[in-house]
Amino acid sequence: MFQDTSSDFAILTRSTIETKETIKWEDGNEYPLVKLEVSSASHPFYTGKQHVLQSARQVDKFRERYGK
Repeated sequence: MFQDTSSDFAILTRSTIETKETIKWEDGNEYPLVKLEVSSASHPFYTGKQHVLQSARQVDKFRERYGK
């Protein structure tokens, strides 16, 4: 099982990664747990927040060039 630590997202899938942690899943069984810092639930590209960041950067560049 993979769990995103920055959001409340978890997915159960097959993996060959060995881990010492386990977690109880919705079906009542325990599965090995792999913690992730970023997943599709928290990455700016997939959440749509990337456009806001790009726009803000473009505005800053414009102000640097022509704001004087």
